[in-house]
Amino acid sequence: MAKYLLLKHYRGAPTSDNDVPMGQWTPEEISAHVQYMEDFAARLESTGEFVDSQALSPEGTFVRSGGEGHPPVTDGPFAETKDLIAGWMVIDVETYERALELAAELSAAPGAGGEPIHEWLELRPFLTAAPTITE
Repeated sequence: MAKYLLLKHYRGAPTSDNDVPMGQWTPEEISAHVQYMEDFAARLESTGEFVDSQALSPEGTFVRSGGEGHPPVTDGPFAETKDLIAGWMVIDVETYERALELAAELSAAPGAGGEPIHEWLELRPFLTAAPTITE
């Protein structure tokens, strides 16, 4: 089994087919989207492929150590995850092809008008061993 992280992005990924921001969806459309995600996770849980998932709040802060004392808080000149990442799901599957299949299915969650979003999801494998340097 190999673990993969599926990342849902607010922005930064290519535009989805149904590109209506969630802030413009009706309460019913939001409920249908959340139900799709919950049903998807429940099905994967029953097959042993689900590890965890979480929607993320848009609020967040970059923090770094300034050395001795308290770390300063900065919003920095960087693209922030609070602006980019909407949520994530961790799956544990037998093959990369299965991870692709599940990511594609998850990308079809309904959005505005009840139509599939066909959003781009980022699929990233967990690092299974520390990288080594050979000469």
